[in-house]
Amino acid sequence: MNCIVTAGPTAEPLDSVRRLTNHSTGTLGTELANHLASHGHPVLLLRSLTATAAPPIPGVATERFGTSRELLSLFQRHATREPVALFHAAAVGDFEVGSVFRREADGSLTRLQSGKYSTRDGDLLAELRPTPKILAQLRDLYPKAWITGWKFEVDGTRDEVMARAHAQVEDCRSDAVVANGPAHGPGFTWWTPAQEIPVGDTSALYRLLEERLPG
Repeated sequence: MNCIVTAGPTAEPLDSVRRLTNHSTGTLGTELANHLASHGHPVLLLRSLTATAAPPIPGVATERFGTSRELLSLFQRHATREPVALFHAAAVGDFEVGSVFRREADGSLTRLQSGKYSTRDGDLLAELRPTPKILAQLRDLYPKAWITGWKFEVDGTRDEVMARAHAQVEDCRSDAVVANGPAHGPGFTWWTPAQEIPVGDTSALYRLLEERLPG
């Protein structure tokens, strides 16, 4: 089955030399792409420019993205009404940087524009704007796709994580979700409205995702 996998962190520019990003390495998404390709599935890997994981194996077609908007643009470019499996494992940041302001001595804010902000500018405040919700747009772009999202959570209990994962599937009209992160605890949970399967490690997760491909 044709598969599209995303991997790695988005990076949103603060100025020409600094960016807002996260700790994702892109390892899980890249290894999943390798696993699917090694089992005969044509794979397109959408991989972050800042991913530090080992590159994919030969035969995995790869396109690169930096920001969340660039990743969305790649999804839009490859949109199809044909059946395809989407595994959206990339760590898409929740915010991009908007305007930057300097706080003046009287407490007022002055908007700044610079290729590189300096400590000489004094105390700065950066506006954070929500990034596009990519997973929520995939059903319209790929109406016949089997869509699996990820839910990585740091805070809360495992039950709260799974409740958020269930809501993600419903809100985004996806088919399945993989939950993990410190709040979830060790391993992963693969969930659909019909089934919940705990998975101990990434190798078992890759096998499960490949086995559950429709058709």
